[in-house]
Amino acid sequence: MKKLVALVLVAMMALSCLTMASAESAVDMIKAAGQLVVETEATYPPYEYLDDNGNFAGCDIWLAQQIADELGVTLVIQDTAFDSIITDVKNGDGTVLGIAAFTKTPERAEVIDFSDLYETSAQLLVVKKGDADVYTTKEALAGKKVGAQMGTVQSQLIEKALPDSELFELEAYGPLSLEVKNGNIAGFVADAAVAEAYVSASEGTLEVANFEFTAEEASFGKAVVIKQGNQDLVDVVNAVIAKVTTDGSYQKAYDDAVAATGETGD
Repeated sequence: MKKLVALVLVAMMALSCLTMASAESAVDMIKAAGQLVVETEATYPPYEYLDDNGNFAGCDIWLAQQIADELGVTLVIQDTAFDSIITDVKNGDGTVLGIAAFTKTPERAEVIDFSDLYETSAQLLVVKKGDADVYTTKEALAGKKVGAQMGTVQSQLIEKALPDSELFELEAYGPLSLEVKNGNIAGFVADAAVAEAYVSASEGTLEVANFEFTAEEASFGKAVVIKQGNQDLVDVVNAVIAKVTTDGSYQKAYDDAVAATGETGD
């Protein structure tokens, strides 16, 4: 009988330890590890890119640093294929964030949590120099290839708003800009600041088309991606976003990144 009681007590202690471990919050685990891991895709200036010295830069990287500072830990950036980040965050232990100019959509919100919005952006069509007044309507783009980065909302936008055009996807916007310069595709769609950065760096070979998506088609807001069920981490991220968007510091980081990408040619 004593042995049975002892075994029951051991089992109860083990269960208690397991429950305590499982109850450990994402914030607790991040602080215990002493680091915040953020996955991004560093070919999307001014949000995230590599500067002339090969360092991560951009307003999203700046935001990631503010979150790490709030948590009192070291920031670790991992450069990852864009269309893998949400899967990584979803399947991870809850301590990894995705910050890569992610647009908040209902479809994505089914599998991951979003922070509050920290930025909104218009969508522009970048075309070869001289084509700005050629591709001004959906009819003009009918039958033409229009590019976007693989796995992005821009791909979805092209499919929905330009159904008579052919979606052309590549993994990054650098190669897409070359396809436009070489005349292989009519243009590519990107966030306004990204589009303008590539035009600025193109040495006069690219320009923004006189084409507009409607607000209903392209009203995109940027948010941080967080594993579902980690409200403590969502709360920390939202507190940081509220601060930096209210005091204007995120806007300054954004403006500085826009200026820097124009100067560095990223």
